[in-house]
Amino acid sequence: MIGEKNFYHGLLFSVEAIIFGLIAALLLIYYRGIGRQYVTYWMVSLFSLSAHQICLAIESQLTDLSVVALEKVILTGLTQLSLYFHLSALLLGIYSAVSKNIISKKITNSTFIFSTLLALTATLLYGFEVNEVYNRFYLRESLPAFVMGCGLLLTAFYLYNLPKKYFSVHIFIIYSLFMGLRYILFSFLSIVLINEYWFRPLAEVLIYFDMGAFTLLAFTMLIWMQGAERSIATSAMNKAQYLGKHDSLTGALNRQQVMEKLPLIIEQTASNQQNLAVFLLDIKGFKFVNDTYGLKVGDAILGEIARRLDESIFLPQVVGRLSGDSFVFIIDGVDEKQQAAAIEHLHGLISRPYHIKQHKVLLQCSVGYCLYPEDGRLAEDLLQKANLALAQAESQNVATVKYKTGMQSHGRRLLAMEKEIRDGFENNEFVLYFQPQLNLLNNRIEGFEALVRWQHPARGLLQPASFLPDIESLNLLSDLDSYVLDLACQTVARLQKEYHRRVTIAINITAVEFQDPQLIENIQALLFKYQITPRCLDLEITENVVMTEIATAMDTIVILQNMGIKVSIDDFGTGYSSLAYLRKLPIDKIKIDRSFIEEVASNDSDLTIVKSMVELSHGLGKRVLAEGVETEEQLRVLRNIGCDAVQGYYISKPIPEAALKKYFTR
Repeated sequence: MIGEKNFYHGLLFSVEAIIFGLIAALLLIYYRGIGRQYVTYWMVSLFSLSAHQICLAIESQLTDLSVVALEKVILTGLTQLSLYFHLSALLLGIYSAVSKNIISKKITNSTFIFSTLLALTATLLYGFEVNEVYNRFYLRESLPAFVMGCGLLLTAFYLYNLPKKYFSVHIFIIYSLFMGLRYILFSFLSIVLINEYWFRPLAEVLIYFDMGAFTLLAFTMLIWMQGAERSIATSAMNKAQYLGKHDSLTGALNRQQVMEKLPLIIEQTASNQQNLAVFLLDIKGFKFVNDTYGLKVGDAILGEIARRLDESIFLPQVVGRLSGDSFVFIIDGVDEKQQAAAIEHLHGLISRPYHIKQHKVLLQCSVGYCLYPEDGRLAEDLLQKANLALAQAESQNVATVKYKTGMQSHGRRLLAMEKEIRDGFENNEFVLYFQPQLNLLNNRIEGFEALVRWQHPARGLLQPASFLPDIESLNLLSDLDSYVLDLACQTVARLQKEYHRRVTIAINITAVEFQDPQLIENIQALLFKYQITPRCLDLEITENVVMTEIATAMDTIVILQNMGIKVSIDDFGTGYSSLAYLRKLPIDKIKIDRSFIEEVASNDSDLTIVKSMVELSHGLGKRVLAEGVETEEQLRVLRNIGCDAVQGYYISKPIPEAALKKYFTR
């Protein structure tokens, strides 16, 4: 009879071990796809619980061995260790899932070390002494039950005090409460009533009770993860809609939304017979901040500027980020006295110190502004005139300038700049820097992106932000693209001749150049001139370029690919297209914009968006490259979700051609 009962107990424990092992394996697969920390803990918890049931199954069959036999002591130790590991990993996972904080390795290791010491103490103390039956029982049965009970009751109390509870949280509370009481009650009864005749039948009943409770725990974990992913997906969708109307970095309105909202404000202002003040702000020396403190500090400062403007006591109608470090600030109902107060207020907001990552940064701004209806009645006119005033403020190094009729300083500056730029083309002052692109499949450099710099004879090496706006204003983008294409082809030819290596160079093509009917002919002439293979060129165009003229873009891309030239979509996610729409285009690669990569390792919404981009791109047969990779954690996450290639400062900063030789001489 006893042998038959032990057999059924062993069978029951074995079935439980298989079930918990399978669910833990599901969590392992899930973790590899997503990488949530709490899933790791719960996976360890279920694997430990599975190991615990296996130990109980084996123990139920070894009734002939003495309790002080070495084999029995080792098995008891494993039973204790797996139970404490199960509890530790369960509690750590619950805390990580609720708080959404990353638990350090130090805390994790300390918890499991303590669990190991507790299990060894309970097993070895009185472990080999035949007459210490009761003390051994208390350490091996009563103590674990007490520890489990206290841990689960504290968990129930912690979850009960959460401000917001989901369905799975309620289930965890009920489970923790009932199982905590079960273990505490058993611990108490095992000490004071162990010799009662009904204690052993009670222990038998608890075996079946625990089976149901543990199964409920495993499925509650799955329900929790499903709910969490649904919440993250909803948050990602809301964020995507938000980013469509707001600047992804600062949260202020983007340029398109400013242009859409301003006419409505003008109409409302006119009906209320009020005036409107349109201020444009440009942060002085912001490039120095990026160069000195890094891009992350610069980005944080831009976000702080937008927050300060939005929370202004003047209650602005519009706060927007037009480009780079340029902001628009619009208020209504202001007289001359209020205009002066607003100007002083804006300079005060910007000049207040910024404390970012232990850095104290001081900034100033230039302000140009105009008034409605005094200076214009259309949104475009008001922004243009405010911009003219801002340009004069910057050129004359004046803090604030109000628009005046006949203001032409900006035009004169552009005329002078046009001569400098054309001289720069003629004197080969524009040079190329190259940023390596790492293939994550084979861990090799698969190509380089060509980035233009201006080696100005008087101002030194200039970044694109210093001259591209002027080139665009002067309609010289096509000239610049042709110049860069020629330089890139020269570089490919030199590298091929010196190192006998075919190097792929990615080149950004603007909308003006891509829509030029002579583009194909010009590229063919360059390929023939420098005797290079078309496969060495990868033309990168933004998604908005494609969407504006879909038919023309399709024809151009097809011709380029038939020639053997690759075509990629650059800065994907910042425009207004979709992957479903891009399925019509025979492009080779999609480059995810750096704004989505910055927080991909810490923000669940960004991770979900990027993972969706990668999966959909692969489904459409496109390769994916992520820009702006600056940390090892970002690289690890992108590798885990299947991104094909990356580029960014973590791989390498843009380097001159002379520094490329290190990639070919190893």
